[in-house]
Amino acid sequence: MVNASSSGGLEDKSPDVVPIPTVNQPEEDASVADRMKRLEAQYDETGMRRSVEAVIIVHEFGVPCILTLQVAADFFKLPGGYIDPSETDAQGLDRLLSEQLGTGAPTRRKPDGSEWGIRQCLGMWYRPNFDGFFYPYVPAHITKPKERKKVFLVTPRENQVIGVPINMKLLGVPLHEYYDNTQRYGPQLSALPHMLSRFTFAPQYYRGMDEGAPADPAAA
Repeated sequence: MVNASSSGGLEDKSPDVVPIPTVNQPEEDASVADRMKRLEAQYDETGMRRSVEAVIIVHEFGVPCILTLQVAADFFKLPGGYIDPSETDAQGLDRLLSEQLGTGAPTRRKPDGSEWGIRQCLGMWYRPNFDGFFYPYVPAHITKPKERKKVFLVTPRENQVIGVPINMKLLGVPLHEYYDNTQRYGPQLSALPHMLSRFTFAPQYYRGMDEGAPADPAAA
């Protein structure tokens, strides 16, 4: 079902996506206003919030798709969230993915203790004020952004089972559907085709590859 290859060193992985009815990921805030109040309180306490999100590429019949969480009828987001000030970006994203997409069953971890293959940073977004607007840059008049969000390329383990929170849907949204579709997905998700345009996706499986080796034999 799942495979992603590129000259940028992606690995072939094939997770099984299954619903896990015992997993529940409720939204922390009842409204956007409540979310902004919580963000402001956190900013006063620890400074700029650091958030991380995962781009997990899958394919269906050879069409590259992005694993996307759908909340309610018309809100879409990548897996991830905000991390603790004591965590690195990779540590925080690995923890969040295990919490959001894990099944609770024992898993085979990497030597460094991580569960997910967190690769390169694809881009960054900044929230200048306590509102819902993010920009792919820090506006010139802003000296202290309220939040910085990093988007990482992530590859799951081979045959990894993924849990789906009961109050959400996990979709494989075709990459081309995001392009120039800010009305449905917003500016951040609709920018994903640009972020990934330097990669070449080959829906094939190359077994027995070393960790971190290029997935495309032509790139070796």
